[in-house]
Amino acid sequence: FTRMIRASRLDAETYEQVEADRASNAGAVAVVVVASIAAAIGSGARDPIGIIGATAALLITWIFWVALTYFIGTRLLPEAQTHADVGEVLRTTGFSASPGVLRILGALPAVGLPIFIGVTIWMLLTFVVAIRQARDYASSGRALAVGVLGWLLHGLLFFVFAIVAI
Repeated sequence: FTRMIRASRLDAETYEQVEADRASNAGAVAVVVVASIAAAIGSGARDPIGIIGATAALLITWIFWVALTYFIGTRLLPEAQTHADVGEVLRTTGFSASPGVLRILGALPAVGLPIFIGVTIWMLLTFVVAIRQARDYASSGRALAVGVLGWLLHGLLFFVFAIVAI
């Protein structure tokens, strides 16, 4: 829980700790699961089938985002000092989903949508910090490029899932 709060605060040291802690894989996945459930409820899923379906779609697209980020960061936009394995990217990006638990507030009438959008942007920022730390980038610019490119492709995949589900 403390790591989730620190990750939400964009604390680079927390991402370094998570990157190095191979025992935190399960914790990172748990953060993504909880954030996905919160997003499913916050985006309007009310019945168990809808929540499970939306959560599954979110988890699949997150895995796709992590894989894309790994590929983009190592093959398309690496720096000389870039080093990370899939586990490091999984752990850091998993904890970057920490603010996502607040997307459950998307279910609130009138204010839910702006909160949901704001938290989603916040998550993109935490993701960029996670990528910067996992990839050992010297600056945030390259991490931003990797994160946004992966995010756009991730969003496209989620949109396709949503269309197929309807």
